Amino acid sequence: MPATTSGSATPAPGPTGHRPTGRSNRFHRTLTAGWAFQRLFTSETARRNALPSWLHHYNHHRPHTAIGNQPPITRLTNLPGHYI
Repeated sequence: MPATTSGSATPAPGPTGHRPTGRSNRFHRTLTAGWAFQRLFTSETARRNALPSWLHHYNHHRPHTAIGNQPPITRLTNLPGHYI
């Protein structure tokens, strides 16, 4: 591992580079803004209970510009029982 200026070791990027981390970070930013802090929840349980609905909207109804404003689920073609 390369050493930082303070002398501590930092992990090197994996074999695919930084791209997966960037995608993960972007999803977490969207998750935080769109679900976790979108509204005031009265408890952590209420926040957790709202997650499945938000994930359904995110994957099934949210238009994605990179795929022609189609929801991400349209790209998934290997769901059990949903063969084309």
